[in-house]
Amino acid sequence: MTVPPLVHLIAGARPNFMKIAPLWHALRDVPWCRPEIVHSGQHSDVNMSDWFFRDLELPAPHHHLNAQAGSHATLTATAMIAYDALCRQERPALAVVVGDVDSTIACALTAKKLGIAVAHLEAGLRSFDRSMPEEINRILTDSIADLLWTPSSDADQNLAREGVAPKRIARVGNIMIDSLIMAQPRIRAVDEARVIGRALPEKFAIVTLHRPSNVDHRERLGRIVQVLIDIAQRIPVIFPIHPRTRRSLVAFGLAKSLEHPGIVLLDPLSYLEFMALVHKARVIVTDSGGVQEESSYLGVPCLTLRESTERPITVTLGTNRLTRVETVVEDLESILAKPLGGAPAIPLWDGCAAERVAESLKRQLVLLQISSPLN
Repeated sequence: MTVPPLVHLIAGARPNFMKIAPLWHALRDVPWCRPEIVHSGQHSDVNMSDWFFRDLELPAPHHHLNAQAGSHATLTATAMIAYDALCRQERPALAVVVGDVDSTIACALTAKKLGIAVAHLEAGLRSFDRSMPEEINRILTDSIADLLWTPSSDADQNLAREGVAPKRIARVGNIMIDSLIMAQPRIRAVDEARVIGRALPEKFAIVTLHRPSNVDHRERLGRIVQVLIDIAQRIPVIFPIHPRTRRSLVAFGLAKSLEHPGIVLLDPLSYLEFMALVHKARVIVTDSGGVQEESSYLGVPCLTLRESTERPITVTLGTNRLTRVETVVEDLESILAKPLGGAPAIPLWDGCAAERVAESLKRQLVLLQISSPLN
């Protein structure tokens, strides 16, 4: 009996887990491939990693690369070394990398140099801001991947401008929305009051911050802290603090400044807990990519504290708005002054992206003839 080809699903950070989960569920019982989950270790904190496996009903990772936290170079290098060893031990027919974190480019580059085909899930997104490490990861991964699974038409257009052959591109839609739809019954079962340790306010804002450009510089983070205090004077704020952000708040002596009666400070939340709060939020202030998408799908207004976004569809068709430290409060007041609208309909945000990815993958494995790299 012929053994089905091995496919690695590689994840390293919160958004990665939500992208591989629907694909794992779509592939786990098919006869034409053997999916295995490879955890890079980029998020090793239990709140940022293991809980997502539980919440998304994923099995324990088949392999763990234990990539070391630290600088971009350290994490990328250790992930490459570990993934190289894994691929030499058990060579996959194809490696699926997702998103734009350091382990994405690390594993894509390692696989390609070993002659292993690479598929990039959520390809083609561009912020056009090369000061963002994620933008560099996106561009480089797309340049070497054999298969580019895009979420939207703007991603297709970005790749076409960069000279990518159309045969390498397949628009599959937004797979993060698959996870959100799949988890709805369990999200609705969450007790939000237990999560925040008090009665849930009738209206509240959620804040998430983790990007180096916002949290790694004392002056910048200090200004953001003052903005959060200003927001809390207008609407209660729930702030699950990312480990990176907490370290900066402590190192810069800013942690006590957030001890405000209108601000609820939390440790990182599980996926189900966080999404339960997002469902009921009046507004979100974030610098996350994935939260822009989740909030748009749910029709929750979102203020993204960044100069640019690699997900422009959340601005043109969704509920997202780019903002700056100087304008956050003004933008917030504008949102609060208007009634909530309905959730927008965005093409291919339908919960079926994983099925389209699986169909594309099956075709490509046939094209590979099980073992040959894509051409």
